[in-house]
Amino acid sequence: MLIGVPKEIKTDENRVGLTPASVRELVLHGHSVLVEAGCAFKLGLTDEEYSAAGASLTSDLDRLFQADMIVKVKEPQPEEVKRLHKGQILFTYLHLAPHPILTTALQKSGCTAIAYETVTDGRGRLPLLAPMSEVAGRMSVQAGAHALEIEQGGRGTLLGGVPGSPPASVVVLGGGVVGMNAARIALGMEAEVVIFDIDLRRLAELELEFRPALHTRYSTVNSVHEHVVNADLVIGAVLVPGSKAPRLVSEDMVREMQRGSVLVDVAIDQGGCFETSHATTHSEPIFVKHDVVHYCVANMPGAVARTSTLALNNATLPFALALADKGVSQALSEDPHLRAGLNVYEGYVTHDAVANATAAEYVAASEIFPTRER
Repeated sequence: MLIGVPKEIKTDENRVGLTPASVRELVLHGHSVLVEAGCAFKLGLTDEEYSAAGASLTSDLDRLFQADMIVKVKEPQPEEVKRLHKGQILFTYLHLAPHPILTTALQKSGCTAIAYETVTDGRGRLPLLAPMSEVAGRMSVQAGAHALEIEQGGRGTLLGGVPGSPPASVVVLGGGVVGMNAARIALGMEAEVVIFDIDLRRLAELELEFRPALHTRYSTVNSVHEHVVNADLVIGAVLVPGSKAPRLVSEDMVREMQRGSVLVDVAIDQGGCFETSHATTHSEPIFVKHDVVHYCVANMPGAVARTSTLALNNATLPFALALADKGVSQALSEDPHLRAGLNVYEGYVTHDAVANATAAEYVAASEIFPTRER
């Protein structure tokens, strides 16, 4: 199989779909890899390293996008969608729920679009989303701490306080991978941390891991309201796989928050969990609404692109190898967890949550690729 790796063109996105180490593995399996020249320069990964791993380099995107499989990081931008074609595999993060226009464009292209964020494992987890969730969760606290500074519009609060002065109050909405990592870093900085979830078992796990420093709460409108309006920093870490994020903090709640408090919306890729959120970029990461600082960068891990790329490749490489070695039909029929990542196939939307969110006609991936024994 010929695999293409383009340079990411989304604003402030510096990650890359395959590292030289991943390229070497694919080449050893008998595949050819075509890499856009300079695609990982900012990560310190050189064209010479890609060549030494067995990749061919090109600056011709028309040639690159003729590959059998395109491996990326972020959803394809409009000029990339135009190059996709029927029978081609697109393997990347898609986050289609808040983007019906992109969903329709992928349907029209006829490509097979497999989303990292909906691939599952045997325990119902999201193994290709987890590495970036770990990064984003940890980054959310450092971003929030910076936004609390006076010059950023914040209320001038140090997360951990100092002897004789109280620490900041941090509220984390969601106890998954993002929320757990956010809580870990906030606790390490000696903030007062409360984490919310609707899964009592998950809350018990978090208490066992972080007791007695972490406070857990079952998520209801009343309990969220009570803590959010009094918080210094609120981190939105909720996720419904394939769907839009639920809006847990209304605009009225934001109006009640303390002047200079901070919202960090890690769920912004899925539409955001604060009613006042809209996507921002690393170059212009914050805005202020109702005297509350909002940090809503849609590709947070892109700021630490080297760490993020290495972590992502550790997770995605086995699935990329399966697709390349077996082809789409065999790989998806044999592995229901990889099949869960199929979002669009030759014009059909094949993930129910994406179909519901985008009002697209739904055909189950299992109907197209029924399970068969390996």
